[in-house]
Amino acid sequence: MTHPHHTGTDDPTAPAPDSPLANGPEPKRTDTSRLEIFQMLGWSWDITAAKQLTQGRAPEGLIMTEWWAAMLNLVAIDAEHAAQVDLSEPLIAATVPTGGILIIDGWHRLCKAMTMGLPELHAVVLTAEEERACRICGGEEPVAEEDMAGSA
Repeated sequence: MTHPHHTGTDDPTAPAPDSPLANGPEPKRTDTSRLEIFQMLGWSWDITAAKQLTQGRAPEGLIMTEWWAAMLNLVAIDAEHAAQVDLSEPLIAATVPTGGILIIDGWHRLCKAMTMGLPELHAVVLTAEEERACRICGGEEPVAEEDMAGSA
């Protein structure tokens, strides 16, 4: 998981923007200074897009912190960052096609809330269409039978 306070420009060893190294082709590299991504196993979401979609939206759900405690072991948590997060910012959750809800933004807030003993946090839940618009990979649609027959 990337952190909004960590960007590609934070690295003092990174080449200057007008350096030939910075302008050279680098396949499969994105500008991480503008893109925040959450990855869970083989799935990933564009959190920058999710935040844009949910900006100004009132939270409509509650995340019970103890229900998610075990999941924290699957997410990289920066303790210093977690200690500084704003708990008034709602988490972003998505209904994933395989069923169920997954927090895609707010794991550091969840960690801080658990440390403080808070039982719940507010969340904005993406619609199925919003989740799909933010999903980068994972849960691809099944291949149609005619497509499979054509590739055999």
